[in-house]
Amino acid sequence: QVHLVESGGGSVQAGGSLRLSCAASGYSWSSICLAWFRQTPGKKREVLATFDSDTGLSAGDSVKGRFTPVRDNIKNTFDLQMDSLKPEDTAMYYCAATASDYGDYDCAWRDEGDFAYWGQGTQVSVSS
Repeated sequence: QVHLVESGGGSVQAGGSLRLSCAASGYSWSSICLAWFRQTPGKKREVLATFDSDTGLSAGDSVKGRFTPVRDNIKNTFDLQMDSLKPEDTAMYYCAATASDYGDYDCAWRDEGDFAYWGQGTQVSVSS
């Protein structure tokens, strides 16, 4: 069973930084696609960044320049470095996983429905 554990959320003032980490375990795929999503009440989950163990890292257009995906090979985690945080970044942040070779689209182009495994989420709150 695939197990995802997120950490690093919290409360920060606008302009501050947070680093989220996602640790994945229990999978048997030869290659993995991981993604960071966020969700606010009443809205669809938004993909922020992806990591494919075959093709590498990708950041979504909505957060490029402020959020940076990082593969930490020492900790074996997929991290999301979030800088210049804004109040509108307040959301629940989720890590998700699927096989790298799943479906018709590359990891960087997948959306919520392509991911079968999800972490419990970590809350990020940004105050003005």
